[in-house]
This record gives sequence, C-alpha cells and structure tokens, in this order.
Amino acid sequence: MSYFLVRRGIGFVLTLIAVSVVVFAVMNVLPGDPSLTILGIDSTEEARAALRERLGLDEPVVSRYLAWTFGALRGEFGTSYAFDVPVAELIAERLPMTLSLAISGMALTVVLALVLGIAAAARHGGPGDWAIMLFSQLGIAVPAFWLSMLLVLLFAVHLRWLPPGGFPGWGDPLAAARALVLPTVALALVQSAVLARVTRSSVLEVMRLDFVRTARASGLPRARVLWRHVLPNALVPIVTIVGLQFAGLVTGTIVIENVFYLPGLGRLLFQSIANRDLVTVQALVMLFAAIVVTANFLVDIAYLLIDPRLRGARA
Repeated sequence: MSYFLVRRGIGFVLTLIAVSVVVFAVMNVLPGDPSLTILGIDSTEEARAALRERLGLDEPVVSRYLAWTFGALRGEFGTSYAFDVPVAELIAERLPMTLSLAISGMALTVVLALVLGIAAAARHGGPGDWAIMLFSQLGIAVPAFWLSMLLVLLFAVHLRWLPPGGFPGWGDPLAAARALVLPTVALALVQSAVLARVTRSSVLEVMRLDFVRTARASGLPRARVLWRHVLPNALVPIVTIVGLQFAGLVTGTIVIENVFYLPGLGRLLFQSIANRDLVTVQALVMLFAAIVVTANFLVDIAYLLIDPRLRGARA
C-alpha cells in the first residue's frame, strides 16, 4: 500500500506541474494586449510600455513562469490590475462562497442519489424503478443554467418563497442559507441524476452475489441487507463518481454564481475575463484545475479505505 501511495503522490505532483505549464502557456499566448485593454485605445505607447513593465509582461516567458509558480506555492499570485489588490485576497474573500455552494450541493447530491438509486434497485423492474430512471434521464438532459432559471421563476417570482439572487452576507446566517437554497438545488438535481444511475447499477450488481442471498435467507430485514451489506460493497464506483462530481460542482459554480449573482470565484472569473485581468484569470483557472486533480487523487486514496482487497493487491 505504501508503494501505491508514493506512486500516486508522485503522479499527483507531476500532474499539477503539467497543469501549471498548460495554464500558464494558454494564458500567455492569447491574442491582444492587456495594457491596451486597461488603458484604452486612446492611451500612448509610452504609457502602455510602462504598464507592461510594471506588470512584468516584458520579461521572458520562462522567468515569468518560474516566478509565478514559486509565488503560487507561497500563496502569492500577484496583484490584480483590474481590482488593484492582491489576487490572494480576492480568492480568500470569495472562496467561502464557492466552497459552501459546492459542499452543500455535494451533500444534497449524495443524499438524493443514494436514496433514489437504492430505491430503484430494490424495486428493479417495477413502476418505482421506471419512475426514478425517468427522473434521472431528465436530470441528465436538463442544463443546470436552464434549471436555475426555472427554479427562479417558480420559487422566487411566482411563489415568492426564496430570493431570486444576490447574497446578503454571512452576518445573517438564515438569510444567507435562504440565498443558497436555489443554487444548491440547481447544482444537486443535475448531479444526483447521474449518481443515482451509477448507484442503482452498482447496487444491482452486488445484490446478485452469493453473500446477499445468504443474508436474505438468514431472515435479515430487507432494509438492513441493503444499507448494511449491499451498499458498503457497492461504494467503489459510487465514490469514483462522487469525486469527479465534486470537482464538477466546484467548476459548475462558475455558471450558477453568475445566474444567481453570487459573489464567488465563478463570478470573479467572469469579471476578470471581461476586464482581461490576466493575473487573476490565470490564478483562478489554476485553482480550479488543482481542485479537479486533487479530487481524483483523493478518490484513489478512498479506494484503499473502502475495499481491503485493493490494499492487499497494491501493497
């Protein structure tokens, strides 16, 4: 197992390095002049040259990459030339919103998917199974941004139960929670549809094994067999999708935050792109990419914790 952890750890680090190279290269070969965007077309060449020098855009690409990489390791991403504050401060200010939305969406996704997936497997071939699979198929087909608009029309415009957007701040926990209800539901419904199908398939596969038939023959209640015996042995493919979906939820907040006008990293990314704030865009893209890579790494570690057979095979 130690060899596996070391190997995966080295692969994790090398992947992050490769991602950083790609992100930096893409961000620095885009057409256009950031100094022209900031100062406007009426600015002089001398002013633009002075700004490029201040931002370090006239340095060699390799030197800029190394400086950016070592700075990122220290938590320093440079200064945003659209907001004129350190990028690290912008990220620290808006990261709680994005993480709160992603974590709450993931929690609701897991609960809905496990309940629906296990219920569909337990009623395999019946009306309940068909209804749940129809729901999951609709969930997969519906885009999250379109579902968000439908939720706003129903619960905010017509019923007036929840706010249509905006965020009142963390000073009022109840108002903050109400503001996050619709974005969380919009994220979770789409993701839970995918996870419910995976849960159903995995549970059905385990239910056909001999030890499950033995447990049933021993007279154990059906609910106990499903939750105590079947589900733990069906977790490996479920955890795989959960890890990938958490990364997808974090990046999916980019769209949701703009639909609901939430002050998170997704909205910051859109604002930075509009302002051609190369430093901030570069840092945010790298952050989202690092979250995806880290989620995949944690999934591999979770395999070893869930299935002892994998620990024995990879020791």
